[in-house]
Amino acid sequence: MNVDQLLYRLALALGIGLLVGLERGWKTRDMQPGSRAAGVRTFTLCGLLGGIVAALAQAMASPVGGGLVLGFGFAVYAAIFALFERDANRAAGSYSATTIVAGLLTFVLGAFAVIGDMRVAAAVAVAATVVLAIRSEIHGWIKRITWPELRSALVLLAMTFIILPVMPDVAVGGANPREVWLIAIVLAGVSFLGYVAVKALGSERGILFGAAAGGLVSSTAVTVTSAQRAAAGETAPLLLAAGVALASAVSFVRVVAIAAVLQPGLLPLIVPPLILAAVMAAGYALATIYWRAADGGLVPPGAFSNPFSFWPVVGFAVLLGAVILAGRFIAETFGAGGALIGAAALGLADVDTVTVAMSRLVPAPLDAFSAAMAILVAVVSNTASKLALAISLGRGRFAAEVAATTVLCWLAGAAGLWAAVAWGVSVPH
Repeated sequence: MNVDQLLYRLALALGIGLLVGLERGWKTRDMQPGSRAAGVRTFTLCGLLGGIVAALAQAMASPVGGGLVLGFGFAVYAAIFALFERDANRAAGSYSATTIVAGLLTFVLGAFAVIGDMRVAAAVAVAATVVLAIRSEIHGWIKRITWPELRSALVLLAMTFIILPVMPDVAVGGANPREVWLIAIVLAGVSFLGYVAVKALGSERGILFGAAAGGLVSSTAVTVTSAQRAAAGETAPLLLAAGVALASAVSFVRVVAIAAVLQPGLLPLIVPPLILAAVMAAGYALATIYWRAADGGLVPPGAFSNPFSFWPVVGFAVLLGAVILAGRFIAETFGAGGALIGAAALGLADVDTVTVAMSRLVPAPLDAFSAAMAILVAVVSNTASKLALAISLGRGRFAAEVAATTVLCWLAGAAGLWAAVAWGVSVPH
């Protein structure tokens, strides 16, 4: 490392200390000078000290010697800093380890800025400062959060960051466990997002926002969670059905966006039916909210009782995984000639997979016209599967509303397809 690089890294170490010190100093700005153990200047020097000790360790000829220098320097620093902070806590009558941990972290990040990746050191420093700065907000969240909410959040995090990385990403008995678990995460995530949106924005806006955001990932997941909540009587079926319609509109636009990126030649045939269907679904949702609210159907009888239930989520994930597996088997069995059959089977659970697959099959072995038709068949199949889920899980008013939305979207899509063909779109055969 040359002198310029060393100075640059030491400057970063000093900046890290200054960043943390500004937050710590602001928190104790009303204290009398000399009544606190560490403020802006002290933390700034702590970051620089960590960088200097790391530079000395790096200058040692032996890696063992460098490690000893770095370890001994950190141990001495930690002992002195903790001693002063302990006396400061006693004088103030407080009991907190936050400033001690922040001081140790500042030294370590200053050292890492010299011997490690500067981007990582800077990013961690910013993240740590943010955590320190939002102390009041974090404590407020802890006071307001319930045990079911915390438990569901922890389960979702464990599903994503502990279980998913160890899931085998290979076919086991014809099925891919990682793909099935990803479906479970999507279902749980969409349900949790809807719960948080309702709690933060209220029933009406929260359900619609959560459904629209969930539609970016999986409108099928939105339908499943909405049907379960309708059956449990957690909120108004009419409002939940409007959320499903909005998620469906987003999913139609999502298919168009995927095709536009992968195979723009498919757009002349798929844009008219899908955009008309999206407009119809979004219009149905808006009409439900703004013009059909007078009958009292949007008055929620209660709040969501739980973000999601683990075992039902896993059960539906296995079911959808089995549907995807069956679709792939049909597509592989019939080959390109069975593209429509395979698309219909796969579309029962996932339209994006069909859209990506068909886009990659153009211009061989499929022409653009056949691929576009397969995508549209998958969309129809997916809306049919969502209707079946609404009827079997939600029943009653919710199922009737979803059925009405589905039929209207089919009619709008058929009209759009007819217009595209009648006007002679330039899709090669």
